[in-house]
Amino acid sequence: MQANSLSQSYADNLNSHIELFKTLQTHQDKLLKLVDVCHSAIKNGGKIVFCGNGGSAADSQHLAAEFVVRFKKDRKALAAIALTTDTSILTAHANDYGFDTVFARQVEALCCDKDVVIGLSTSGQSPNINLALQAANELGATSIAFTGRDGGKVKDIAQMSIIINHPETARIQEAHLFMGHWLCEAFDLIYAE
Repeated sequence: MQANSLSQSYADNLNSHIELFKTLQTHQDKLLKLVDVCHSAIKNGGKIVFCGNGGSAADSQHLAAEFVVRFKKDRKALAAIALTTDTSILTAHANDYGFDTVFARQVEALCCDKDVVIGLSTSGQSPNINLALQAANELGATSIAFTGRDGGKVKDIAQMSIIINHPETARIQEAHLFMGHWLCEAFDLIYAE
């Protein structure tokens, strides 16, 4: 591959990223509402629960860690978990019941009506994310979807959906991570010592 092709690829990807991030301005009101919902959950003894598949699983774990440990500033630990971290639960459930309900089962066991469940799905079509958010709804918890493309099925299940209308999974994941990081920064501002 020639240097010109690589340079063009880099420029195209960077421009795509920049254009996508300009559109995030349209989600500011929903993100501010998300901060309020999560803050209310934490204040009332609830927790933030994340789930996702693949890269979104890694992002879920990363964001939960930012809540529990810290983001940029020292503050008290905040209750958050990622449903992707317990391999014994994941493999036992997937083996015995299938993968579609692997997160819904954990929501049923670990969540209550004080909690916020945030499902990350770049397509909005992930059965295990959709069922987890449905389980959250049935418990009276708040269900939030970070999704992409046209929102998929999850937009009709979650109580709030933040849809990154872009065809590329990588760009959608980058936007989801930005939104999660901004949520963590908001909590740094709220709880900074």
